[in-house]
Amino acid sequence: MADTKEKEPKQGRAADPGAVPRGEPAAEQPAVDPGTTPQGQEPKVADVAPAEAPAAPKPKQKEKQKGKKPAEGKPAAPAEPEGPPPEPAPRARLLDYYERQVRAKLTQQFGLKNPHQIPKLVKIVLNVGMGDATKNPKGLEAAVAELGAISGQRPVVTRAKKSIANFNLRQGMAVGCAVTLRGGRMFEFLDRFISVAVPRMRDFRGLPTDSFDGHGNYTIGIKEQMIFPEIDYDKVEKIHGMDITFVTSAGRDDTALALLRELGMPFRGEAPVAVG
Repeated sequence: MADTKEKEPKQGRAADPGAVPRGEPAAEQPAVDPGTTPQGQEPKVADVAPAEAPAAPKPKQKEKQKGKKPAEGKPAAPAEPEGPPPEPAPRARLLDYYERQVRAKLTQQFGLKNPHQIPKLVKIVLNVGMGDATKNPKGLEAAVAELGAISGQRPVVTRAKKSIANFNLRQGMAVGCAVTLRGGRMFEFLDRFISVAVPRMRDFRGLPTDSFDGHGNYTIGIKEQMIFPEIDYDKVEKIHGMDITFVTSAGRDDTALALLRELGMPFRGEAPVAVG
């Protein structure tokens, strides 16, 4: 007869509590609700119903920066100035004079019918050339600072357009500085130039009338920047001159001469026009 005794499990292996001995039918196990899990066991992924998608988190409101230091790498917000806001600059005196009197005089003098034909001042260009800028960079920096003080506007550094071997000049080297004035600053500079700077010229006998280019533009050369009151004599490193160009919309020399004369430019051999 076959031995019907149950075989003992081998040593070193734990008997599986759910295993069924050989030769005996498996007992029926109670049905388990798919929605429930036995105690002591974790639910399987497939047995758990998918949950609803979580709602998107709301953006956090920026915390007030009261009493907190700004984060590193981020510039702090500029503090608001205390007191009332500064008042706007007054309108240029010479601009009002041009609109009230000069336009009417030029229209009557040349018989202009279209108001767009009346000549006007378009811009003023100040140019300072520094030939030794490559050897003396501090001199160029001083010229830029002085030109900015004279014009009230930051100038730009001009550079060589091409290389010239005889002058030891390479393309892109700094050779000077220039500034272009328009609008109210242009008329403010012209007023200070006529009223203050020109009378301070040494041995001044009037501006030449033959410095027009044939298209209504007038250019004069200044030997010293000391004629402008904005320059402090004790802080000047080197005396240099500059070129000043008055660009007009006249298109002809005679109309441009009449425009500058009415604005108060003291030409040679002529009595200056009183501006008021």
